[in-house]
Amino acid sequence: MKMKFCVALAVCVALMLGACGAAAQALIVGRWEVEGAAVKMTAQFDRDGTAAVTIFGQTSRSTYKLISDNELEWTMAGKTTRAKINVTATELELTDDENRTIKYKRL
Repeated sequence: MKMKFCVALAVCVALMLGACGAAAQALIVGRWEVEGAAVKMTAQFDRDGTAAVTIFGQTSRSTYKLISDNELEWTMAGKTTRAKINVTATELELTDDENRTIKYKRL
């Protein structure tokens, strides 16, 4: 009986963790603009793991993936970086290893 309970608990925890990642993935998809920047900068995250960043009217294509519900791996121009992510329906925050945070709002 204890063994069945432990297995059921482990399955529930795995499903909840998987659902969290799926929620963050669904929330990040869309078009975002950096808040308070002197220059207009936007990021477009697509469902297929591709992204586009536009600065000064120039667009660069990249790829991304969520490592966990709160960590994003982003590859642009051959360079891969990781950032902590906090995403809601209207706001996106990316914080790098040097604790610099970029805040975006949904367009």
